[in-house]
Amino acid sequence: MTQVSDTLLLDPNHYSADRFDPETRRLLRATIDWFESRGKQRLLADYHGKVFYADFLAFAAREKLFATMLTPAANAAGDPDKRWDTARIAAMSEVLGFYGLNHWYPWQVTVLGLGPVWQSANADARVRAAGLLDGGAVAAFGLSERAHGADIYSTDLVLTPDGRGGFAASGRKYYIGNGNCARIVSVFGRVAGADGPDAYVFFLADSEHPDYRVIRNVVPSQMYVAEFELDGYPVHADDILHTGADAFSAALNTVNIGKFNLCFGGIGVCTHALYEAINHAHNRILFGHPVTDFAHVRREFVDAYARLIAMRLFSDRAVDYFRSATPDDRRYLLFNPVTKMKVTTEAQRVITLLSDIVAAKGFEADSFLPVAKVDVDGLPKLEGTVAVNLALILKFMPAYLLDPRDFDVVPTRGDGADDEFLFRQGPASGLGRIRFHDWRRAYREFAAVPNVAAFTELAESLAGLVAADPASTTGADLDLQLAIGELFTLVVYGGLVLEQAKIVGLDTDLLDQIFDILVRDFAAGATDLLGKSAATDTQAEWARTAIRRPVVDTNRFDRVWQRVAALSGAYEMTP
Repeated sequence: MTQVSDTLLLDPNHYSADRFDPETRRLLRATIDWFESRGKQRLLADYHGKVFYADFLAFAAREKLFATMLTPAANAAGDPDKRWDTARIAAMSEVLGFYGLNHWYPWQVTVLGLGPVWQSANADARVRAAGLLDGGAVAAFGLSERAHGADIYSTDLVLTPDGRGGFAASGRKYYIGNGNCARIVSVFGRVAGADGPDAYVFFLADSEHPDYRVIRNVVPSQMYVAEFELDGYPVHADDILHTGADAFSAALNTVNIGKFNLCFGGIGVCTHALYEAINHAHNRILFGHPVTDFAHVRREFVDAYARLIAMRLFSDRAVDYFRSATPDDRRYLLFNPVTKMKVTTEAQRVITLLSDIVAAKGFEADSFLPVAKVDVDGLPKLEGTVAVNLALILKFMPAYLLDPRDFDVVPTRGDGADDEFLFRQGPASGLGRIRFHDWRRAYREFAAVPNVAAFTELAESLAGLVAADPASTTGADLDLQLAIGELFTLVVYGGLVLEQAKIVGLDTDLLDQIFDILVRDFAAGATDLLGKSAATDTQAEWARTAIRRPVVDTNRFDRVWQRVAALSGAYEMTP
């Protein structure tokens, strides 16, 4: 019998995108077919040879892939297939990630580069960008600099007034994806002589302009991550996207829109790696036995599989909160850093488990695993660091755990709507005022599942710790705060996993196995907190009580293992 979980794994041989409109289905299928027709040998040879993906960009231009999926309806010139639809953007991110993050990357940074444009009140700039996209152009997000990283409080790219109402922009940007070929480059800078937020400017540049100089690719990869220099680049009024505080907010809001896709790239990478690992291990004989007869191998496969399904459940449900957001409902601003931090670190754990299983096979040039190992390590670091996102997540903890409000249940959002609110998010402030639905609601609905019940007790105990001494969880010691943030993140993560499990009808065996892992992860987090020198006696004592064992059920484990074993031979990339 087909299980719901089987349909949660991308399988290019039986890919179904029935929830989407015909043009979206065509583009997703065409993308899969393009990769499969090139084959695994070409994919891996180009990866190891660091061959720039010009052929993929040509394919995307020919199919109008970026133009169709990344142009909001307001700038679609009446084309009914063009819209900014987070659900289908997520689906494409997963498909591209499935074949490796090198081809996912130009798509991802185009999403980021377009963020400041579509948020802009400059209608001429939006029309220009839409036209360039339609002609096959890609975009770049010119924010970070070598000396400052993505610290938008500091920028050395300076716009000097030219005396004619415009500016001459000079300075360098560093670590800019697509910076070698983007016709749409959203550049962040400051006006010479101005101070504070009023100095900030976002403007539109073009890599083909003679005053735009590409210096080098800063990474040893297929990806082109550019350092570029503007030398007296002319910036006219119709190039200005944002000024002042609006430019600052546009930068942060673009991250909210674009970095969300990190999770789906990771899901794609892990799914391909899982197929390859089970195909290898289930058919390899060691010491007279199939590798998968060994108990530790089965445990690692079941953990990898359950973690991957949880990644999918959380991320799919987070899409609904993005698509249903309003000025009065900004819960997505918590789920966004959780996808950037938690789902991407889960992807690392999945690949580590699979790599342990396949061992030496995971280093061979004709395997996908070496690609996955390198690719997945970058995902949690593509938006600051894990610590940056945990610090952001912590801002929501008191309101989430202790001050729930009445919200209607967010519907499943697979409809073909234009998610225009994402381009009018408003000022990037007021996070402490955001309120959430009662997190206990989803947990209560699955109270009969043994490990959900066990994890709920742990979540309640964390809420009790925060309620008893709120100041102790927001003290000066950042290392201690981050340890508590890891535990809080598990509660948020589990909540959306449960919401989506209900929507898709996930069976009890797999759900219990997922929460078996979450109980173990909570215990590991509590152990980490116990070892912190800055932990108070109260926190240390609480941590001891939070170290517990999940509810063990060997029959349940065996049933989940049989699902993993059934994946052997289900998919192998066209040679």
